[in-house]
Amino acid sequence: MTAFDQSQPEFWHDQGCRLCETEQYAAAIAAFDQAIALDPGNCKAWSNRGNALSGMKRQAEALHSYDRAVAIEPNYHQAWFNRALLLTEMAAYVNAVESYDRAIALDPDPIYQHGKAALWLKHKLT
Repeated sequence: MTAFDQSQPEFWHDQGCRLCETEQYAAAIAAFDQAIALDPGNCKAWSNRGNALSGMKRQAEALHSYDRAVAIEPNYHQAWFNRALLLTEMAAYVNAVESYDRAIALDPDPIYQHGKAALWLKHKLT
């Protein structure tokens, strides 16, 4: 296997990430879909697919992708954080706090903690 082996899900996942970096979200989604077709249990591909969908303002589909990612790998803190960001954008603040809490419990990254604190301050949630 090489980095350019199109029969491998990693090739398509990496391609999708590169496309997201340049905001080519539709092409990124297609790449993530290819990665998922090759490896349906690829939680990172599901989470990054959610990021691309979120970039296109396709919130319901993005949430579904994040939900799939955390169903596959409940300890994948980045998917919980991405889910929290999306739920905040959707004004589902209580659910966003729950997702922040899950991310923080798995990895006390200051970015996760600051995100939750900002949400709490802005919306006075506990």
